[in-house]
Amino acid sequence: MNAFEITGGIKLKGEITPQGAKNEALQILSAVLLTEEKVTISNIPDIKDVNKLIELLGDLGVTVERLDKDTYSFEAKNINLDFFQSDVFKAKGGGLRGSIMIVGPLLARFGKAAIPKPGGDKIGRRRLDTHFIGFEKLGAKFVYDSKKAFFNVDATNLQGAYILLDEASVTGTANIVMAAVLAKGTTTIYNAACEPYLQQLCKMLNRMGAKISGIGSNLLTIEGVTKLGGTEHRMLPDMIEIGSFIGLAAMTESEITIKNVCYDELGVIPEVFRKLGIKLERRGDDIFVPSQKHYEIDTFIDGSILTIADAPWPGFTPDLLSIVLVVATQAKGNVLIHQKMFESRLFFVDKLIDMGAQIILCDPHRATVNGIDKKYKLRGISMTSPDIRAGVSLLIAALSAEGKSTIYNIEQIERGYQDIDTRLRALGAQIKRVNADAPSH
Repeated sequence: MNAFEITGGIKLKGEITPQGAKNEALQILSAVLLTEEKVTISNIPDIKDVNKLIELLGDLGVTVERLDKDTYSFEAKNINLDFFQSDVFKAKGGGLRGSIMIVGPLLARFGKAAIPKPGGDKIGRRRLDTHFIGFEKLGAKFVYDSKKAFFNVDATNLQGAYILLDEASVTGTANIVMAAVLAKGTTTIYNAACEPYLQQLCKMLNRMGAKISGIGSNLLTIEGVTKLGGTEHRMLPDMIEIGSFIGLAAMTESEITIKNVCYDELGVIPEVFRKLGIKLERRGDDIFVPSQKHYEIDTFIDGSILTIADAPWPGFTPDLLSIVLVVATQAKGNVLIHQKMFESRLFFVDKLIDMGAQIILCDPHRATVNGIDKKYKLRGISMTSPDIRAGVSLLIAALSAEGKSTIYNIEQIERGYQDIDTRLRALGAQIKRVNADAPSH
């Protein structure tokens, strides 16, 4: 097992470029299955979850060609539908939560699909009902085999329908959109997710010949077409990385420029960090974060304690709440972090408390942070990364802490962050990869 050894308390300096967006990649890559023509995609992040999906596409019969470091072409001309029944597919599909995203395109183009119950982060229940209810509304029939933990779906006659989603699920919306673009008639999706990643998918599909209107709103209208063609697409930078780097700069008193951030697509993210007292400037399409000895959390207008909560876009993304929580530990003031959308994402705070942070975990969804205003540094400890976002939050804490920290189970971090140790070393961080077994306790 690999681990990171980190010597903290060092000010960093320099420029860092965010990778392509992981959450966009899983949708965009699945969409290549909708056409037999060539689709070229650039700014693809070189991370495990994305590489596993590219490998799965290859196993399905897609011709995959790497054109550059972050650019691939895909040609889904000859798809092997028998692959669904293979043990290889069950093993690979079950180990990758993003594999659910191939169902919509395959239903649309071939009228059938199968998927093992997907894996992914251990952050509480993450329902797939939204996906399947949407497919059912379009006329698909699915059977869950509980013994094999496997879904079989038949969609030989997809028809457009009115669909009111029970939750504004990003992956659920994307999957239903991909199924609907080749269905007969008109599909209306209300309470649709409207994240920039979903907008990117819809714009790409329209370039391929789809007819989707309402992009950027929660009401999408899709007129089914009979065929889609090829296209070229460039993915957005990863907004979660951008937020992580803002937090890193504040915690370590570093001067960092985050390059090519597509600022207009970041929504409220810069403003939420400003509420924590962090200074940041937009410079063209870059974000400059100056070195700050102190930062103070805002209060509400009436003087009450600030609450930062996640919400569907254009609200604050749940993926950055753990970063905000860590950053608040070194701020002046107090904040209530309310994680509404997932139920176990705050369970890493015990590690921060061990490092010296003052946090009260109220329940699985809420934590109150009493900022220590950098009166003392967090102390380095050994810890294990429970999921991608908590892992990076602990990494940021370790980089700001006094002494040495060891983070085990870094495979979780690397599912979402490309070459993170190399990129941080370029800023001056003391971080090295070591082989180490996680502690048994």
